[in-house]
Amino acid sequence: MFSLQTETSFDAAHFLPDHPGLCRNLHGHRWRVVLEIAGADLQTAGAARGMLCDFAEVKAALKRITEKIDHKLLYEAASLAPETLAALQNEGFTLFELPFRPTAEELARWFYRAMSEAGFAPARVWVYETPENCAAYWE
Repeated sequence: MFSLQTETSFDAAHFLPDHPGLCRNLHGHRWRVVLEIAGADLQTAGAARGMLCDFAEVKAALKRITEKIDHKLLYEAASLAPETLAALQNEGFTLFELPFRPTAEELARWFYRAMSEAGFAPARVWVYETPENCAAYWE
């Protein structure tokens, strides 16, 4: 079995409504995403011969996904009052609505599935909220 890892990072804010601690308040992170691709066979032809997959292609796909949410407020659908949402948009803030609570765990699953949809076979995705705290997702 072979595996490779690549990573990227992005900056984004979020909040966790109803959280009993400080995370219920709007705050930001320098998020770090680590992606592992695994497989039993290497490419046998072309420029990727001898590779599981080309690092440049994997990294570019992961970067395209992170660019969608970089420097945005990540929020769960229906977690902001319509007036609040309108005020933020009127002030020019960039927002990204998610169909889930923006936790590290949910973001790890989101990245995993987005990379799968991009044609890669992720083995595992880690999302770090801080240098010491991360969540992982795999199927």
